[in-house]
Amino acid sequence: MILDLFDLSLELSNFMMLGLRSPFVVDYARGYWFFDSSFRYKVMAGLGPEGSQFDTRQFDAKMSELLQVDGQEFFTSYDEVYESFDAMGLQENLLRGIYAYGFEKPSAIQQRGIVPFCKGLDVIQQAQSGTGKTATFCSGILQQLDYDLTQCQALVLAPTRELAQQIEKVMRALGDYLGVKVHACVGGTSVREDQRILSAGVHVVVGTPGRVFDMLRRQSLRSDYIKMFVLDEADEMLSRGFKDQIYDIFQLLPSKVQVGVFSATMPPEALEITRKFMNKPVRILVKRDELTLEGIKQFYVNVDKEDWKLETLCDLYETLAITQSVIFVNTRRKVDWLTDKMRSRDHTVSATHGDMDQNTRDIIMREFRSGSSRVLITTDLLARGIDVQQVSLVINYDLPTQPENYLHRIGRSGRFGRKGVAINFTTKDDEKMLFDIQRFYNVTIEELPSNVADLL
Repeated sequence: MILDLFDLSLELSNFMMLGLRSPFVVDYARGYWFFDSSFRYKVMAGLGPEGSQFDTRQFDAKMSELLQVDGQEFFTSYDEVYESFDAMGLQENLLRGIYAYGFEKPSAIQQRGIVPFCKGLDVIQQAQSGTGKTATFCSGILQQLDYDLTQCQALVLAPTRELAQQIEKVMRALGDYLGVKVHACVGGTSVREDQRILSAGVHVVVGTPGRVFDMLRRQSLRSDYIKMFVLDEADEMLSRGFKDQIYDIFQLLPSKVQVGVFSATMPPEALEITRKFMNKPVRILVKRDELTLEGIKQFYVNVDKEDWKLETLCDLYETLAITQSVIFVNTRRKVDWLTDKMRSRDHTVSATHGDMDQNTRDIIMREFRSGSSRVLITTDLLARGIDVQQVSLVINYDLPTQPENYLHRIGRSGRFGRKGVAINFTTKDDEKMLFDIQRFYNVTIEELPSNVADLL
């Protein structure tokens, strides 16, 4: 049964009027699905030929619908801009930590986002990768903690272990002069060690949903004093894999907890789910066609067919090794295959993916951060967890299958306004996908020039 957009909005509003939990789930590839025990509708809303994943009409129609409830804006806007950290009314010792970390002037998201979070407002904040979202919510948390109370007062959830550990480092660095106690609760580490540290007392817990929920369930992590709850990379967190765990964790938190949702992308399904547990949030949201990453030059290489990608990559290797580079493929198996192929040709590369144990992943990332390893092959798992300032080249050996992941991948280069280059390998089968990416983000991706080394 095919419904038009009017029917779609009618169905959603009926659910809200009845006070029912909306059963809406989105699938970019196949249109919208509604799931409920009594019915299943498929809605083909503005799909392009063959159901493009990067469908702009579908995306924008759903976004505009979600931003209204009964004709009223669900979100309030916050327009104040603070040109300097000094103007934000932050504690002296927090400012010391911010400046010691190397920040001089707040980025656009920091100018708008730190103060409303410090005021205790629920916030939804979206800004491009590498612009300082992590420091935004870390500053907001650090400003509000009671340092005389050694109890967990803030809980931050992230989709990957690497990202959780990255946030822990930033939180600890910014709060260095405040004496903040932070702990990362992630899978693949000792449960007993987590329990020991939590019982000794911490101010902030950063973690992945599985381990955090386990600690709450065992009551090793007490929620009584938690007053701030942050979801980082919310689109990934609220994807179907994590959604239930997020709900379970939220049920265990105090009813008046402040909620912050942060992400480089905020697709409709993430926005819809946030409505269930946020109270009149302040929205700092950029439009879809304002999302792409300024300062990152984007190119494609037409490799004609899949078999020729490897030769092309080897031709580029000398250029890759000049700087630090990340190569993205779509499967874990392909990470292993490409790593073996490159090493068999005497090219030095590192590789990491979700099947590796935590210790191995940590060692590989440490080597890459330090610069002793210069080329890293990985999957979308790490598109959000790699914050290596020196990365200036990203190669999409495979084009991503989800719209958000293109942005997260190329955002690994050009961190904090540095120059960056993204190169997309495209076969004949990828031509439509490349066109869709350009239209979705309103960018032009040009053919790679021969002087690529000069761009880095």
